[in-house]
Amino acid sequence: MDKLNVLFLCTGNSARSILAEYILRKRDPLRFAAYSAGASPKDEPHPMALKVLKEQFHVDVSEARSKSWDTFAGKRFDIVITVCDNARETCPVWPGQPIVAHWGSPDPAAFVGSEEDTYRFFKDVAIQISRRIDLLTALPYEKLWQNYRLKFEEDVKRIGEQATFGTVS
Repeated sequence: MDKLNVLFLCTGNSARSILAEYILRKRDPLRFAAYSAGASPKDEPHPMALKVLKEQFHVDVSEARSKSWDTFAGKRFDIVITVCDNARETCPVWPGQPIVAHWGSPDPAAFVGSEEDTYRFFKDVAIQISRRIDLLTALPYEKLWQNYRLKFEEDVKRIGEQATFGTVS
């Protein structure tokens, strides 16, 4: 089976969707091709998101950039995951009937606090996203296009409903 194309969406494509894209790229590059985009992308990814990816997840973020979801118009995705409520509400229709799920997370870019507290908040959001990605990569994706597509879709959606946000030291 070919890689599953996964698109993570949020409004600014500067924090949560970038975190998700790069964590999935690192976690399972053989089975998943990860992308991210936003409705109104920022000029660049949030520096704290890049710092957390480098320091906590040992990810090369040299190619990270914020992009509009228009960049992917017409591209076929197997899974489209919104990570913020605004993107969930304004998500365009994607060709090919992808699985669409919502994995809402607090917006770390909106957090106000000291640099240390901001880093901790970004890290906590990244850990939440990472746990969800662990669950995604554990699903039996080989069966996706066989008899279990509906079950797989339910499982992908349930990941966003069950994983709660909390402070992790």
